[in-house]
Order: sequence, then structure tokens, then C-alpha cells
Amino acid sequence: MRKLAVMAVLACAGAGSAWGQLFEVWFNGGQSLLSNKGLGTVNVDFNGVALPGASKNDVELEDGFRFSFRMTLNNESHFGHEVQYAYNRSKLRQPGAPDQGMAIHQGGYNFLLYGTHEGTRIRPFATGGVGFSNYVFPGASAASGGGYNKFGVNYGGGVKVRVSSLFGVRLDVRQYTTPKPLDLPLKAGWIRQTEVSAGFGVIF
Repeated sequence: MRKLAVMAVLACAGAGSAWGQLFEVWFNGGQSLLSNKGLGTVNVDFNGVALPGASKNDVELEDGFRFSFRMTLNNESHFGHEVQYAYNRSKLRQPGAPDQGMAIHQGGYNFLLYGTHEGTRIRPFATGGVGFSNYVFPGASAASGGGYNKFGVNYGGGVKVRVSSLFGVRLDVRQYTTPKPLDLPLKAGWIRQTEVSAGFGVIF
């Protein structure tokens, strides 16, 4: 996964030098809001069959904070390309046990369509992209290969505001959808994660 991220950055950098694109680096912080977050149930019989009264929400994830690093290449018109890494903090909730903290690592690529031309001070945008989410449950470590990798899509929008010749601020609202981790009875559907964040960046 790291090799793919490096290749994506190098490819974007090569495109920037060839097409005269403008480069941006951003740091965002905000909230990770989860819906359809039930992962299934651990209330099962000896055969692994869900017991009467068990619910798909017996085991679920909770909302938390997130921060991300983004690198963007914009052409001289209305288009841009962005790669990102994000760290999300969540909690695992299950019956008969205290809530436990856990992490969700994310990476991916997004295409950006701006509502105003390059060089405009205020630039609203729509975006869509693909990526992965690595769900690292309590006791596991992403550094040692732990966690559940799930590939998905995201879409949303935001606005960037240039506050000086070098610096800018931005607001983002995006929804990420991935298949659910773990393989528990009654698991159904995909997790939906909404990002609401603000950021500060350097514009080259």
C-alpha cells in the first residue's frame, strides 16, 4: 500500500512538471461521523448462529476525530488531482465490555472539479475518488500488518480560500463508504463515514 501511495505521488509530480500545474499541501482536522456502523453480533450459539434477540448493532463503531494530510495538483483551468492519508480515531462498542479505542487509517486518490478558474481567491469544488480504509481493532497494529483493509469510494465537496500568496484555508465535507470489517453474523451493508473538517495549506 505504501508503494502505491509513493507511485501516485510521483505520477502526480510528473504530471505537474509536464502540464505546469500548481502544487498544494494541506493539513485537515475535524470529525468522523459514522452511520450504518453496526458490525454484527457476538451473541451466538455453539454453531455460530445468532441467538434470538441478537442485533446487527450489538458490535458497532463510534464517532471520533480525524486528521489528514493532502497533496493536490491543479491544472490551469478547473481540474485537480489529490492524494491523501487520514487517521481516524473511533471506539469499538460491544455487549458486556467497556468501549475500546481503535484506529481507522485511510488513503486514496480524488479528482476535483472546481467552480472557479485557477488563480481565483475563493474556489468551491466537488470531488469523488477511490481509496482504502484499514480498520485496526484493539490489540492489533497497522505497523505489523494488522487490521482489515477494505476498498471503497468517496464523494463530497468543499471550498478553498487563498489568504495570501503562499497560504490558504479550506473546508471539506465528504462521505466514505466501504464494506464492513470482521465476519460476524448479521453483518449487513457498508459503513458510511462522513468527514467534516477544516484545513490549512501551503500553495506553491
